[in-house]
Amino acid sequence: MTLDSSANGPSSLLSCEVLDRSRVLDTLINNLEGMAYRCRNDASWTMIFVSQGALGLCGYSAAELVDETHVTWERITHADDRLRVRRCIEQAVAAVGRFCVHYRIRTASGILKWVIERGVAVADEQGEIVVEGFIEDITAQRAILDALEQAELRYRSIFENASEGIFQSTRDGRYLAANPALARIYGYDSAAELVADLADIERRLYVEGGRREAFCRLMEHQGEVLNFESEVYRRDGTRIWISENAHVVRGANGEFICYEGTVQDISERKHYQQQLERQANHDLLTGLPNRILLNDRIEQGLARAARLGYYLTLVFIDLDNFKFINDGLGHVAGDELLKSIAARLAGSLRGSDTVARVGGDEFVLVLSDHYRISTVISLLERVLNEIRRPVTLAGREFQVGASIGVAMFPGDGEDAQTLLKHADIAMYAAKKRGRNNFQFFTHDLNRIADERLNLEAAMRAALERDEFAVHYQPKVDASRRIVGVEALARWTDAALGVIGPDRFIPVAEESGLIMPLTLAVLRRAFSDARQWNAGRATPLMVAVNLSPLLFLGDDVVDRVCAVLEDVGLPPNQVELEITETVFLGDGTRAVAILAEFKARGFRLAMDDFGTGYSALSYLRRFPLDIIKIDRSLVTGLEQEEEVAMIARAAISLGKSLHKTVVAEGVENAAQFDFLCRQGCDEFQGYLLSRPLPAAQITALLAAGGVIRF
Repeated sequence: MTLDSSANGPSSLLSCEVLDRSRVLDTLINNLEGMAYRCRNDASWTMIFVSQGALGLCGYSAAELVDETHVTWERITHADDRLRVRRCIEQAVAAVGRFCVHYRIRTASGILKWVIERGVAVADEQGEIVVEGFIEDITAQRAILDALEQAELRYRSIFENASEGIFQSTRDGRYLAANPALARIYGYDSAAELVADLADIERRLYVEGGRREAFCRLMEHQGEVLNFESEVYRRDGTRIWISENAHVVRGANGEFICYEGTVQDISERKHYQQQLERQANHDLLTGLPNRILLNDRIEQGLARAARLGYYLTLVFIDLDNFKFINDGLGHVAGDELLKSIAARLAGSLRGSDTVARVGGDEFVLVLSDHYRISTVISLLERVLNEIRRPVTLAGREFQVGASIGVAMFPGDGEDAQTLLKHADIAMYAAKKRGRNNFQFFTHDLNRIADERLNLEAAMRAALERDEFAVHYQPKVDASRRIVGVEALARWTDAALGVIGPDRFIPVAEESGLIMPLTLAVLRRAFSDARQWNAGRATPLMVAVNLSPLLFLGDDVVDRVCAVLEDVGLPPNQVELEITETVFLGDGTRAVAILAEFKARGFRLAMDDFGTGYSALSYLRRFPLDIIKIDRSLVTGLEQEEEVAMIARAAISLGKSLHKTVVAEGVENAAQFDFLCRQGCDEFQGYLLSRPLPAAQITALLAAGGVIRF
């Protein structure tokens, strides 16, 4: 380089080559993460130039895209987005201006990506309008935005629908925000009304002076308050007790923003504690609640049952043969028997239930939060079994029974006195029927109880005699060829006739018969599948439902595998269908059990997909092979656009997650055609076939295995 200064000003001479601008631009464009392009303004956006970034973006090389050599960008663009993208670009072309549009593309390998396209309509060297722009992958950013949006929706839903009051307040005692639950607790019609009206928490809310000051003092010293109990005024002047949990919210630099916390109405608990302080509420011998506390528990239970729509069940228990033991062995032995029975009754109930001793050998149970008669019956059977277990008194073993009467709110009475009276009447009816049994006050409930007990007894006998049959509903692919079957239990009793699964499955679950019933169905289904698959090039998959209650045991995997090994069917020919309810108890344990099934080679299917709220999270947590779209998302899709839209979304989600998508409940050709167009893999429903005995499945397969309609 040579520098030369003259009177006319500085100048410089560069002893280097002239900058190759074309080369720099070409290098820059072809090394960007994304695709630069120029295309014609025609029906398929014919590419004139495409940068080398196309391969990474969509899986097609520049050569394959230019001049429609292999594929058009129109076809790469997702079908549902094409019209929107075209309109956006056409508006830019009309105005000879810029555009920016987000949409989806399908890569050469079938992967769905979100992209952003920025471009401009310009005149080319010949004066023709062309489109030039740049397209880049924003799938990751889109996922983050979607996750943030979902998180915001979940937070808003929790805030709006929480049963606890939620608030934000200032140091000087003003509410900044409140949720509907807090408004209800304080007697306001809306959260906005509460915030506007309750502007002085110290004087308007707390009954006891200085409570707000104590609240703020704890906040300043500890940064939080826990179980801060206070008596407060509601809007109408009535008093309630509340418990607050709150903390200080600070900004990034530690500056105070607000107090934030939750409020619970603890009036019932507080009043209960106060009542305990005023009177002795427990039986001295057994430690159980006495009549006074029993009445209080019944009143609380009635209020809760009326509010939530559950049954409240009162159970009157009178021990059989107690007088014989008490008179023959003495009062000490009688007292020991009462204490033993009291402990057994308490151990049979949940924490929300009550067992009270009301005098002599009489007990009363208060059972809350039942919404099915069958669960009450199951509990009563358990109580009877506990009472009649042998008890050792004075060195000898005795066995007592009980006569039990049952009355239920609201059908048998709406107040404690009426319900206790009717339960007592039912108890005497139990004595007349031979003791050691239970009777409902209502004739219809007695009939239901008798039917349920008879059904359970018949089921036990049918299982012993191997009387349960298995029918199979075919699953077909888009060409209507049978690719699998779902095994379904069927039962015809000699005395009771045909009994539907909706009747015997709940009884099996509640009585502990679900495991032997499932194993019986598995053995029959595996045996039939082994015969069907003998010599088949492509095995026929057999699907079997697993009840969520099977996951309560520790050996479900070993027991299913033992049947499979005994029959001689490979596990990769078996689909195990579950519903999301398996995760509602111990979800971690359920996932571990399913992972073990997966490791053994079974295929796993999520049944009834789309009917619950947690299915999406479990699709993420567990590698399911199949999702079965519930019939509720199929019924009416040919008539209602909203149903069709939801079904389309469910199928798209399944395909995006690389799952086999099965549609249940297909009942007409219009539904079948729609689901085919959306990419559904397999189909099941009455249009194709009702559940059939094994012999008819064998005949269908022998005839070619294609369903015609």
